[in-house]
Amino acid sequence: MNRLYAILFAVTVGACGGKSFGSICDQIPAPTACMQACDSQPGAPNTCPAGYHCSPDGKCDAQCTVGGSQCGDAYVCSSDGTCQGNGSGSDAPDANCPAVHFTPTKTTPSIELVLDRSGSMTGTDIAPNRYAAMHTGLTGAMGAITTAQADAYFGALLFSGDQCPLTLAGFSVARALNNAAAIDTLISTHSPGGNTPTADAIALAAGDFVTNVPPPGSPPVILLATDGQPNSCGGGADNGTAVNAVKAAYTGGIRTFVVGLQLNDAASKQFLQDVANAGVGKPTGQAPGCAACAPYYTANDPTSLVNGFNSIINGVLSCDLTITGTVDPATASGGTVTLNGMNLTYGTDWTVDPNGMTIHLLGGACNTLKNSPNAVVDASFPCGSVIF
Repeated sequence: MNRLYAILFAVTVGACGGKSFGSICDQIPAPTACMQACDSQPGAPNTCPAGYHCSPDGKCDAQCTVGGSQCGDAYVCSSDGTCQGNGSGSDAPDANCPAVHFTPTKTTPSIELVLDRSGSMTGTDIAPNRYAAMHTGLTGAMGAITTAQADAYFGALLFSGDQCPLTLAGFSVARALNNAAAIDTLISTHSPGGNTPTADAIALAAGDFVTNVPPPGSPPVILLATDGQPNSCGGGADNGTAVNAVKAAYTGGIRTFVVGLQLNDAASKQFLQDVANAGVGKPTGQAPGCAACAPYYTANDPTSLVNGFNSIINGVLSCDLTITGTVDPATASGGTVTLNGMNLTYGTDWTVDPNGMTIHLLGGACNTLKNSPNAVVDASFPCGSVIF
């Protein structure tokens, strides 16, 4: 699968005299809620306080207060602090206003690989052994990182009990584009040994995202690959602490996805399901594979291991297209979006984020975008749908 695609995206909108809305977070001092981190990914729950929404930079924000006058005539403040047209049309521009072209940018995620190098990774039930198979699945000629390295900022962190207390020094590679060679060298340099302090590793990766902040608009993601239920640096079972570390990362705006190597018993499947659910903000303790549960991936052979990595990375690679203006989400359905010259259907093939600055391609349209080496997306919106 070729994920090295270029997007030529012209958003054609009719507008003149559109409105510009500020942010109440620009006040000095800013409201406390403006400092709260949130998950800006499509479909993520709004964890911001009432009256606030999640901005593209992963912080709670609001353009207005409900009942306030920040939006001006012809607009009202929504329950999540967004100015939306009230349908009066008093602010609508005339029919002869010129087209305005926006230049969008593709969302490039920041993915931290958290890789188990405990002693059990020498097991040969996945040929030639679990650690070597993980290595090949990530950075081999057809490995998941090798084929996607231009589309995400990849970094890596190895963890094992013989590293305790865990630090980044000597066992990590900083996130960067085209980083497969550096990650390959890191994995090659270290052999398995020790126990499985997963909670410590997740907390270390989450802390690194705070210290080394991803580029603007790049959502942070942890990809955990492990072959055992966790224990702590001091030994002993530590499932609950590991799941809580994943929950804390999500609260900080970091999603976590997991691949389990040869974790087929009931207790291990429950652990994987709890990590998968906690990683995207779903309730833990649900039966593995439940309809409302987040997916997790298991690998019992080299092929399924590569497929698991590819499934996660393909899912994270974005079909979000950001524009440098704002479209009114309430009337965006009147727009026309095409992909490679084919009309797409609103709600099925595309939608607009509540922030009005991001178009999401969905389902088959998203797959087409990812698989097209030179995808061309074009969108046009009615004059009154554009807000500046």
